[in-house]
Amino acid sequence: MMKFLMMILFMIPLCFKKQMFWLVQMMLFMMMYLFMNLTVMLNNFCNLSYMYSCDMISFGLIMLSIWICSLMMMASENLYKINFYIEFFMFNLIFLLLMLYLTFSVMNLFMFYLFFEGSLIPTLMLIVGWGYQPERIQAGMYLLFYTLFASLPLLMGIFYVFIESNNIMIYFMKFLNFDYYLLYLSMIMAFLVKMPMYFVHLWLPKAHVEAPVSGSMILAGIMLKLGGYGLMRLMIMMEKVSMSFNFIWVILSLVGGFYISLKCFCQIDIKSMIAYSSVAHMSLVIGGIMTMNYWGYLGSYILMIGHGLCSSGMFCLANINYERLHSRSMFINKGMMNFMPSMSLWWFLLMSSNMAAPPSLNLLGEISLINSLISWSMMSMIMLMLISFFSAGYSLYLYSYTQHGKYFIGIYSFYMGVSREYLLLMLHWLPLNIMIMKVDYVMLWL
Repeated sequence: MMKFLMMILFMIPLCFKKQMFWLVQMMLFMMMYLFMNLTVMLNNFCNLSYMYSCDMISFGLIMLSIWICSLMMMASENLYKINFYIEFFMFNLIFLLLMLYLTFSVMNLFMFYLFFEGSLIPTLMLIVGWGYQPERIQAGMYLLFYTLFASLPLLMGIFYVFIESNNIMIYFMKFLNFDYYLLYLSMIMAFLVKMPMYFVHLWLPKAHVEAPVSGSMILAGIMLKLGGYGLMRLMIMMEKVSMSFNFIWVILSLVGGFYISLKCFCQIDIKSMIAYSSVAHMSLVIGGIMTMNYWGYLGSYILMIGHGLCSSGMFCLANINYERLHSRSMFINKGMMNFMPSMSLWWFLLMSSNMAAPPSLNLLGEISLINSLISWSMMSMIMLMLISFFSAGYSLYLYSYTQHGKYFIGIYSFYMGVSREYLLLMLHWLPLNIMIMKVDYVMLWL
């Protein structure tokens, strides 16, 4: 694992050289290829070196991090064209990848907390430094305070675990069993805010609306998955108390997911709508993890990978329109089929993946989660039916509203999609729909 860490570190000096934008991007793609060839055991930690290790959960999420970071550079070509602090942008991106890589591969809980919070700083810099509107300062403050207020109890909880058991290694977590309710609450609250769970989700739409395309891609693609990863790792040591209290989070997330799905129909801002759809999908992930059974963990993991690719691609589509129309309003972004007929195909493909149509990974994830939640309680079937139905509803609503109908009469300049944009969308959609063929690896990881 250290070899990839060194590779990321040695890419930092390249960021400050002239005309290195495409080289750094190519190196990220090359790193993705090298990481894919890493041998990973299915059910235990491997490649253990200097307390950095990799199992099946972290392998998939590190791979997703590298992939999304490479695509972020591809999506941000406009910054390169106008040379808008491009060196600092690349440095920010590589530093963010470094933090994410360390978060997913580190074995020590305190180090995990350190890197988990460290990934917040470059994200905040992306939003505040490269955002579009002056309101981005407010969005940055929301992001910072929501996350930090919830994560201080996590730090206190980690210290308490260390004092009690004299050990905070992740692979020893399964041998611990704490049944303190306050510890349970303090340990999981940081991850529920990060997911985000309904009631603590208000920072997410604000951050997405104000962020540049790269900020939105990393937020939707990876940052939300940090919460799920943390829950999967830490639930093991609090099984007893989790069994008593998890029903609260399942009910809250399912009812919240249904309400957020309805709220998607009220949105007039495209990015805001995609952000709310992320909250609805993540509510299913929270529900699946909280059931604490095999299908729940499996479905949550698959849906996290699938949603990371799908929502990132949808933000790319929203940005492609924004670069041409300079508006995110659905009243202006309509009738796009008249201008970009070939882009309409990609809108449809990504929207169909978002509503969990086959052969996307989202389908497999949602089927596993439905299996898990219904085996936990038959009553959850009602909410799951509503969430699945409205998920398809708002995806089709967004597609039909933006692509069909009469175009806005005030459009004054326009140009077709370029090959870079089609490649970018294909690199989101292809892994999302091809990976279902090799899902046997994922199905065996527990």
